[in-house]
Amino acid sequence: MLTGSQSTSSTPEISTYRGQERALRADRLGTVGLLMPVLAATAPLMVVAGVMATTYAVMGITGLPLLFVILGAIMAVFSIGYAEMSRHVHNAGAFYAYISRGLGGLAGAGASYVALIAYSALQVGVYGIFGFEATVLLDRFFGVTVAWWIPALAALAVTAVLGARKIDLNVKVVGVVLVLEVVSVLVIDIAFGADPGGQGLSLHAFDPETLSGAGLGTALSFTVAAFLGFEQAPVYAEETSRPQTVVRRVMFLAVGLIAVFYAVTAWLIGVATGPDRVVGQARQESSDLLFTLAEPRLGGTFADVLHVLFVTSAFGGMVAFHNVVSRYAFAMGREGLLPRAVGRASAGTGAPAYGSVMQTAIALVVVAAFALTDDGPDDDPTAPVLRLFTWMGNLGALGVILLMSVTSIAVIVFFVRRGAARVQAWRLLCAGVAAVALGVVFGYAVKDFDVLLGAGPDSSLSWILPGTIALAAAVGVAVGLVLRRRQPSAYARIGLGNEAFQLERAASGERE
Repeated sequence: MLTGSQSTSSTPEISTYRGQERALRADRLGTVGLLMPVLAATAPLMVVAGVMATTYAVMGITGLPLLFVILGAIMAVFSIGYAEMSRHVHNAGAFYAYISRGLGGLAGAGASYVALIAYSALQVGVYGIFGFEATVLLDRFFGVTVAWWIPALAALAVTAVLGARKIDLNVKVVGVVLVLEVVSVLVIDIAFGADPGGQGLSLHAFDPETLSGAGLGTALSFTVAAFLGFEQAPVYAEETSRPQTVVRRVMFLAVGLIAVFYAVTAWLIGVATGPDRVVGQARQESSDLLFTLAEPRLGGTFADVLHVLFVTSAFGGMVAFHNVVSRYAFAMGREGLLPRAVGRASAGTGAPAYGSVMQTAIALVVVAAFALTDDGPDDDPTAPVLRLFTWMGNLGALGVILLMSVTSIAVIVFFVRRGAARVQAWRLLCAGVAAVALGVVFGYAVKDFDVLLGAGPDSSLSWILPGTIALAAAVGVAVGLVLRRRQPSAYARIGLGNEAFQLERAASGERE
């Protein structure tokens, strides 16, 4: 089987794509350029201010830093097999491409729709928290009161424009946002460490006993969303200068940086309150915990800047996720899993412009639906956070956890079928461990989905939202079955990307 960088003596050197409109513009990203959107998707400040406070409050444990260490180890083990796969398959469809190459076209087709739904949900959900925080800022600084969906739609318009532009421009935008929020969190970390609570620089949070009484799987499900972003590196493989090297390097860098950054920050938040008080204060302050702790140490002006950076962090995350969805849609359109038009790149920018338009339309419909059904009281601006952000964020995270687990299985099958099991033995062992660990996290996430949503145990959302993932997989399999029956040549291309056109051309005997 050929890969995008291979040829055989019996196959003439031919183009690996059918026209520029079927290829993303290559050589756009190096290591730093790829690292920026990958880390921006994790929205560091949004995680620190939102996810950490929520996890402390809901799970009622002081061992959150240890959770980040454990989850970082799981993601690192997953990345070993995933990174090796990225050296052999270069496709903007990443997850579903790997799954199809290992487990077959039907599995790949099902995975493609799960990825599309999951990443769309993650991207659209951010509009909720962005809209809420933007309205808070407008009221605080300008005395202007607007509905949350107005700034959300404004951000949607800007994101749509960026999505159709060159990836270089997007990298610069999210890069600036990322640097500012990381620097701000580092300043906070130093302040918390220099002025700890009553118990000083206690390392109690890293004691395994701090996790006692908590469901470890459920707790990990709470924090797994903080890591989402590193796995997106292979999505940009077709646009990197040296995909075999750059993609895997960025993945390991991202996992390491995220794990250390979040573990240290979560620890210092506990240090600032005192380990025995962090849960109670998180429950009292909710998402204001970080700002409440930072203001007396760094001043009101810094706290105001932090609020602004929180909004820009959300914006950086939505742009990064928008670009990922656009590329998944592009890959699916190119291979017949979505309308062919979606699989065309812009002749001018090399961006997946039609995929970007599709994601913009999806986001517009979902945001409009939540805005129209927002029947809460006029003085309750939290609806977009409690509904759009929470529902979509957890739905997306659930889908990505499932994709990661199945991809780990596909990695094993891919190399075993190619007779490389002995050579790749330790990587395949890591993939097996990752598949089991992520499968357990997925199981807990489904079991306790009502807890993740903050809903009651009898809430219909606890089965409707996970059911959406199952429905997406079923739709993808159905599309795959139709292709296999009616367009077997298109079905054979699932997961192959531009390589499919090379093989198709060689098989038909076509000459350049």
